[in-house]
Amino acid sequence: MYLDNRIRILAQSLGADYCGVADLSAARDFIERQGGKRVAGYPRAVVMGIRLLDELVDLLSEREDPVVPGLYRHHTYDVVNQALDQIALRVANTIQGAGFGAFPVPASKRASDEHIAGIFSQKLAAHMAGLGWIGKSCLLVTPDHGPRVRWIAVLTDAPLTPTGTPMEPRCGNCTACVDICPVHAFTGRTFSPDEPREARFDAAACDRYFKNMEKDGGPATCGMCLYICPHGRRSADKTA
Repeated sequence: MYLDNRIRILAQSLGADYCGVADLSAARDFIERQGGKRVAGYPRAVVMGIRLLDELVDLLSEREDPVVPGLYRHHTYDVVNQALDQIALRVANTIQGAGFGAFPVPASKRASDEHIAGIFSQKLAAHMAGLGWIGKSCLLVTPDHGPRVRWIAVLTDAPLTPTGTPMEPRCGNCTACVDICPVHAFTGRTFSPDEPREARFDAAACDRYFKNMEKDGGPATCGMCLYICPHGRRSADKTA
């Protein structure tokens, strides 16, 4: 438990709001299909998250304002992703210094244009660490801040203790994220580990939407599914 505590204290000191450990053994086949044998060879993941600033997320209600997309993307993508990568590197160095393997997965770095995915699912790690559930938006939804969190993971063979098990979906009959999506990318199906992502989410439609925004010369920004989720809107509701 010494290494577990050391990692948690380090991650929190570097700005992580969440820190958990996932046992990845139940998802090994899925992980190998996405990232290959090297990535699937690690039995555990340390997953860390930074909560997004509500004031910035709530700006998305005014995203027709030409200033808003750039502000949102800068702070909630560029700045937060860089901070997450720095946290992951420090945690990986600590694990390596203790004599174990450590592989930091880049934050929001696409590895395959065909599958529109990275080499490893950060939200899968957060889900398996017991930090939240997969919502109808295919985002990781936390009980306290909803999907307003960005994630990073360090894959490892260190004998760390898992912090939890996957949470059952708590979306109920809510379809707010499904209804607000500008390209109708979500089917509204509840997450099931036995179904492919395509049963719930048309990633290609979402990707085309972002590429069209880039062609128009503006920042590729949406985030409406993240903004509208009632599990993360408590502070927004207080000011409504």
